[in-house]
Amino acid sequence: MTPDQTMPEQVNGAELLDEVAETITRYVVLPSDAALTAVVLWIGATHAVPAWNCAPRLVIRAPEKRCGKSRLLDMADGMVHRPLMTTNASPSAVYRSIGLMPSDPPTLLIDEADTIFGPKAGDHEDLRGLLNAGHQRGRPTLRYDAGSKNVERIETFAMAALAGIGTMPDTIEDRAAVIRMRRRAAGETVQPYRVRRDGPVLADLRNRLHAWVIMHLDELTNAAPTMPLEDRAADTWEPLIALADLAGGRWPQAARGAALTLLAELQDSTEVSQSVRLLTDCRTAFGAATALPSTVLAQRLRADEESPWQEMPAPGGLTVRRLAALLREFDITPKNHRWEDGTQSKGYTRDDFADAWARYCPEPAENGSSQSTVTNRPNRPIAGHAGDGSVPWDGSNRPNDPSVPALTWAGTVGTDGTDDPEKPAQAATCIRCRRPLSHDDGSRTHPNCA
Repeated sequence: MTPDQTMPEQVNGAELLDEVAETITRYVVLPSDAALTAVVLWIGATHAVPAWNCAPRLVIRAPEKRCGKSRLLDMADGMVHRPLMTTNASPSAVYRSIGLMPSDPPTLLIDEADTIFGPKAGDHEDLRGLLNAGHQRGRPTLRYDAGSKNVERIETFAMAALAGIGTMPDTIEDRAAVIRMRRRAAGETVQPYRVRRDGPVLADLRNRLHAWVIMHLDELTNAAPTMPLEDRAADTWEPLIALADLAGGRWPQAARGAALTLLAELQDSTEVSQSVRLLTDCRTAFGAATALPSTVLAQRLRADEESPWQEMPAPGGLTVRRLAALLREFDITPKNHRWEDGTQSKGYTRDDFADAWARYCPEPAENGSSQSTVTNRPNRPIAGHAGDGSVPWDGSNRPNDPSVPALTWAGTVGTDGTDDPEKPAQAATCIRCRRPLSHDDGSRTHPNCA
């Protein structure tokens, strides 16, 4: 060893993990610091499989294409221990890959996992069973070999990462650190990844991670970190937190915070194309309104005869509760609002949707490109709204629709519900009686309605 080479025992674990994190963010935009922390620790934990009783899964999922999930899997492929990348593998091939070297199994990296577990892909119970059993040490599978007339004991214990669109099976996500990727917004840039050019950088980090971890394998084997979680979640996160404690610095606190944050974010999601359709239809339903009650938003969505919202399994189609569950995947939640008529109920504002609209369904600009800013112009009218006078786009409580609570919009808008000055404008209305205002003194009520 030359004098300028660093001995493994001299490695600063915290700085090494920081370097791994910095390298990942050079090529991928992670949704949060918690997600980045989990990915870095999972990559490091693959180098210490002999020390673990549980092999946590890493699930990388996104609601739509082009969210960076495959690129993040490339980062793992370059830095994990003995990577075995596949996009479609038979259970027998995976069994054999692990069973050939049970003392030093490969790290399984499964891309396009939605094609394996998706609704059109069949059950794949054998592969799901392998991934579930391989989460815990000492859960081999048994196969009968007719040729030798013997029962084979095949090990399943190995680290595994899965990337795909939509949720993975519940039994897999229950054993995983789940990273919910999202599409890059305007201004979020990354460096292109090229294997020939950038692969050696990742390989160097992989070698240094392995050397550092192996020097402390006994310490990791006997580690009993204080866990902020219980039951299976604690089993899954224990290797990651043990590695963070070994590294020191900011990592012990960051690891525990990431565990709590990612588990809190984990929830059921729905078919991706339906999710993006919902976002687009919500933007249409909002029109020029700045806020809408949950009941009104659900009503407008159900009113579109071409949408799937009337035909949902829930009684009555898209209910307020079901709407909240679908939007929660995009971090959009209803909040209590006090409306102009004095009532109070839960609802949404345009600002609640702005980030998701910009990421997943940006409106096309006049030059044909997509723009990330959200405008007030609806894509198309929904039957029963903004055009027939029954429920105006501004969300106001007109006399012919007394069920809709009054909202804050009372400005001048075009007849198509937009703020386009080229369109004929309709006068601002009194927030009390909804009759047109004839004065221009800045007040929003008639003198006798105040």
